[in-house]
Amino acid sequence: MHLTGWIELDGIPLSHEEIIQKLSEDPQIVTHFGGEFYLEYDSCVARDHFGIIQGPCPAGTIICNGSVTGSVKPSCPCLPLADAIRTAIELRSDSGITALSGGVDSALVAAIAKRPCLVVGMEGCHDIRQATAVAQVLDLPLHVRTITPEDVAAALPVVISLIDDPNPVDVAIGTTLFFVAETAQSLGYERILTGQGADEVFGGYSRYLETPEHLLEEVFARDFASLPRQGCRDQSIAGSMGAYLSMPYLDIRVVCAAQAIPPRDRVTGGVRKKPLREVARLYLPESFAYYDKKAMQYGTGIWKEIKRIARQNGYHSSVSDFITHLRRT
Repeated sequence: MHLTGWIELDGIPLSHEEIIQKLSEDPQIVTHFGGEFYLEYDSCVARDHFGIIQGPCPAGTIICNGSVTGSVKPSCPCLPLADAIRTAIELRSDSGITALSGGVDSALVAAIAKRPCLVVGMEGCHDIRQATAVAQVLDLPLHVRTITPEDVAAALPVVISLIDDPNPVDVAIGTTLFFVAETAQSLGYERILTGQGADEVFGGYSRYLETPEHLLEEVFARDFASLPRQGCRDQSIAGSMGAYLSMPYLDIRVVCAAQAIPPRDRVTGGVRKKPLREVARLYLPESFAYYDKKAMQYGTGIWKEIKRIARQNGYHSSVSDFITHLRRT
């Protein structure tokens, strides 16, 4: 048996030996496995329900001897959102490091997981300042990785090579995650707890505030459907460093609890991700729970640096053309 990631059954994490034992007792038990995993056993392969961990089979699918034999569908317990989030994070808190940007998504993960944290960014950037403030309030150790212009220039060709059909947004996010994964690996961590998925599940983008109420459900569904592509990008980059991203907001419990909340109540009163912020208030000062943060590529200063490097190389008006140039060289 080969396992990438981790597996739980009904809220109980399983050791390598326990997985082997349960498979020997009932091979169909895979259909009930939760967690974040790519699993090879006997002549079969399987991936977790949402496909958080990458592997050569579709998300949530069991394939034996080259044929699809079943689906991975762990139960969707009816939990209050606060309990779902707490459980999802605690299940992931036995190891790893938290990627802390200072926004509510990662701050809540940090507050519950109580793991060491890391933040990356250019010198003096917003995310380093904000993450430092959050870590101090939570009394958590924080590793600060200050990125230099030379670091960004060296990372860009590597990141671009790891992304299928890269665009400027992908490259900016991917470069940020490259430094997160590189730093985590250098510190000896394989698992990186992140806030990924919160924007799509709870409504974190500005466009949600501008969307008519009767169209919100459609926008939520479209953004949720974009997560597999994002996950492939992010995990490919983390995997190149021997690490993987662990995403508690994409735990089946959290997704079920969030989707039980009408879209109009997830984005209401001019507040994005309101249910998530209400849970965060149980663990964080209100100023952090309701903090409105920039996206990682902006808060770290890495997007600004990528644009500067593009201009320095003669691409004054198109980062996209600069990316194409790097792909060809």
